[in-house]
Amino acid sequence: MATIDGALPEKGLVKGTNWWGAFVIGLAGTILVTGIAPFVVQGTGALGIILMGVMTLAGAFLCFCLAELATMWPDRTGGIPSYATESFRPLTGNTVARHIGGTSGWAYWLGWFPVAPINVILTASYLAVLFNFSPGHLIDPVGTTWGTPIGINIVLICFAILILIFIPSYLGIRLGATFATVLGVLSMLPITVMIFLPFFKPHVIHWGNVAGFHAPPHVAVTVTFVAAWFFPILWNVIAMEAAACYVGECRGGARDAKIALTAEGLFGMFIYILTPLMFIAVLGLSLASADPLTLYLTYTDHIFGPGSWEKWFVGIPLIAALALSVLNAIMGVGRSLYQIAEDGLIPRWFQHKNKHGVPDYAMGFNVVCSMLLVLLGSPLRIYIISNGGYLLSCSLAFLGYFVYRQLRPSEPRPFRLPTFAKWIALAVFVIWTAIYFFGGWNSPKIILADPHQGPGLYLLGLLIVALYAPLYWWRRWQDGRLAAKAVRVPGQPEAVTAPPPGGGVSLDGESSVASATEAGTSGDPPAAG
Repeated sequence: MATIDGALPEKGLVKGTNWWGAFVIGLAGTILVTGIAPFVVQGTGALGIILMGVMTLAGAFLCFCLAELATMWPDRTGGIPSYATESFRPLTGNTVARHIGGTSGWAYWLGWFPVAPINVILTASYLAVLFNFSPGHLIDPVGTTWGTPIGINIVLICFAILILIFIPSYLGIRLGATFATVLGVLSMLPITVMIFLPFFKPHVIHWGNVAGFHAPPHVAVTVTFVAAWFFPILWNVIAMEAAACYVGECRGGARDAKIALTAEGLFGMFIYILTPLMFIAVLGLSLASADPLTLYLTYTDHIFGPGSWEKWFVGIPLIAALALSVLNAIMGVGRSLYQIAEDGLIPRWFQHKNKHGVPDYAMGFNVVCSMLLVLLGSPLRIYIISNGGYLLSCSLAFLGYFVYRQLRPSEPRPFRLPTFAKWIALAVFVIWTAIYFFGGWNSPKIILADPHQGPGLYLLGLLIVALYAPLYWWRRWQDGRLAAKAVRVPGQPEAVTAPPPGGGVSLDGESSVASATEAGTSGDPPAAG
């Protein structure tokens, strides 16, 4: 088998980057602070600092847990869901573990690909402000329950941005990492600097705005209110785990996985906690808009005073940040779909790789689906639908970590957290599960500030997750047809032809990759079941 640097076997996708590539592309998760922080500080006031801070700590801890899992299976790509099958196998047996992995992978796709339509909508809106052009005639193709009106010019720009960002994604991980490095520097340096700017003019900081961590006037803080807000917050503040999508393409294997995920968790914790803190300290509750560009401009106005240069100083980094998140939304979950297809759980079409060694069909699928969601026109509505998948996948990651640490404690681990970490993981799983069901159900009416809004958006997310079942049956039908064609004519010994690209099939209809998985590729002894 071919090796990389004489050490790692070249399995799955091409190993074309290192820890830095995984880190900078994974910054797409940290950059989501630009979208959620304005909504949270306007809707929850100083209380939002606590809400975001607590869940950000859990998100950083998730990165550390993923670092341990990634160092054990460094050839698996696609992030969180790619470890689900392996981590649950000791408890559930092979068949159930494979379906947990498949469900997690499909749910993760629902969680991440909507980042692209959300951020191209914001990007197109900012371009309209910077270059002073009209959003165009308003259209409302899905109705006011499911979306909001959006300008036709904004829609066309969104489609163009999605196609343009697909190009570096298609041309391979090396170019994607280079593109991400440029976008990451252009966006994260200014966004990080803006956290420190008020300290150069201390008179603009009013710590009394933060004291007591109060909610806005006339907002009743109840368990339902907190759980409902936790739901979209968790779609954002744990997204620094995105770096895990690329560690399977790192030349340094376990070492690169540990560095990338640890660095991502620590930097994400810094950004997600301090950004809302400084917004509140400088602006208090005088927030006229939840639009990120408007809020950042208001923030810099309080520090420097109004000036025409500010919209460019703020607008260009925000656009670069949003573009980086779009890049990751196309590339990252394209790899997740590739991995679960390679595991024999969704149609073979998603396994296709182009000459650059990347899953081009899966990434193209993300672009098309993103174009459809653009028509909703409302980032908040997309948040709620999307988190019906994302929080489920992330919660399963914590449970899987607990299961594997509990049942395989002596398995070699290049990176190992303290033993008590497994109990923290279990506790977070329980809390997140409660938020997933209770908070998700109540989130539409509270987040959208519409008491007549039912749980339809949340239920739509659950319905999309449930589509994993027909996709799996489709895969079984594909494998069955290939297996039937592989059997020789009657009277001759049965044999199997050479496997097609992307994994062969065995006579029972399972893919060869899936069969290998069922045999226990992780080195674990077979589990009962």
